[in-house]
Amino acid sequence: MYIAVDMKSRTYDMRTRQLAKDATRDAIVDAAIDTFEAERTFAIALAAVAERANVTVKTVLRHFGNRDALIDTAWQRLFDDIRAEREPPPDDPAAALDVLIEHYERRGTMVLTTLAQEDKDPRAQRMNSTGRLGHRRWVEQVFDARLPEQPAERSRLIDVLVVATDVYTWKLLRQDRGLSKVDVSDRMLLMTEALLTR
Repeated sequence: MYIAVDMKSRTYDMRTRQLAKDATRDAIVDAAIDTFEAERTFAIALAAVAERANVTVKTVLRHFGNRDALIDTAWQRLFDDIRAEREPPPDDPAAALDVLIEHYERRGTMVLTTLAQEDKDPRAQRMNSTGRLGHRRWVEQVFDARLPEQPAERSRLIDVLVVATDVYTWKLLRQDRGLSKVDVSDRMLLMTEALLTR
């Protein structure tokens, strides 16, 4: 007896299942990031992530195997998102600083939390090292046209530009001093311009 198989329907069902699986995985990663941001620790419980993602812990484990693999995946997603958020417009340092400050407004508290955990958590230490390198590259990209060519002087100037635009500088001005975003941008621009035109 010959049974006809509708290959188009089968392909569609497989594709639909894969899309649903990918959506569930994305929801779990998003939930892990949200849980970390809410609880301000990497010691997040799978039950908290599962509840936030509207899935079971078993589903989380089926997708990631264990908590460490989930955290690593969530961190990579977060790092990619941060790079995209901080992407500066070309040849416009003032606009680039505005982009950076918007990033700090969105992620600054989380970044400060990660920095505070650096001595206790090797994962936080790795994330912070990656973040520091990324911020230094951002500074080089934004101010490249105005940096000196001589390597030692260039490196020296980049060092102080990194400090002038660092998340701790944002914290001092925005959270501790209580300045507006516009005022923080003004102060960072004042510092960077002073350094570049000295």
